[in-house]
Amino acid sequence: MESQQQVNQGVGQIVSTEPHALPPAGIPSVTGGLVVGLENEMTIQFELQHVYDKMKAVRAFVFDVDGVFTNNDLLVTEAGEFLRTMNVRDGQAIKWAVAAGYSIGIITGGASEGVKKRFTHQLGISEYYSGIQDKLVAFQSFMQRSGIQSTEICYMGDDLPDIPPMRKSALACCPADAVPEVMATCDYISTQRGGEGCVRDVIEKVLKLQGKWPTY
Repeated sequence: MESQQQVNQGVGQIVSTEPHALPPAGIPSVTGGLVVGLENEMTIQFELQHVYDKMKAVRAFVFDVDGVFTNNDLLVTEAGEFLRTMNVRDGQAIKWAVAAGYSIGIITGGASEGVKKRFTHQLGISEYYSGIQDKLVAFQSFMQRSGIQSTEICYMGDDLPDIPPMRKSALACCPADAVPEVMATCDYISTQRGGEGCVRDVIEKVLKLQGKWPTY
């Protein structure tokens, strides 16, 4: 069984990611902090199945960059350049998703040429939107260019500008250290922090549920 994950709206609410499994008694559920027990197991099952169904419908992923692929820290050089670190396993998961036929979009408020090169040249993402103030506009552009509806898109972000496209997406996700307002908007909260594998976490779960995760 995979490690326990946070699902749906509550911060710190833990449930198992294995389909149809319930959290052990005494752990707050996805229903708003109720103690898990026989009296509310059906409600928990419903909430879990709702998230699984959303994951099964995903055909495309859209991601923010800072705070999702990175840990929110910036190294500032003497020349005034900003340096970021990214998780290699997140990048590998992107490659597998692209190879499996999923459309991938990146929407970021930053304008780093190095970041753009990594996503477009190294990871094969063609839908890259940088320097974006209104992320919903870029999100709508992604839908038009990819031909994929909002009901088939998973969006992952960590801060307030990500909320409008999250509300339009079928599956809204965030890292474990996202701001509270974003967590309250999400269907799925990863246990992984930004820059520490949250992207791989959500891609892996979607692809496994759809039978598209690679095997070696």
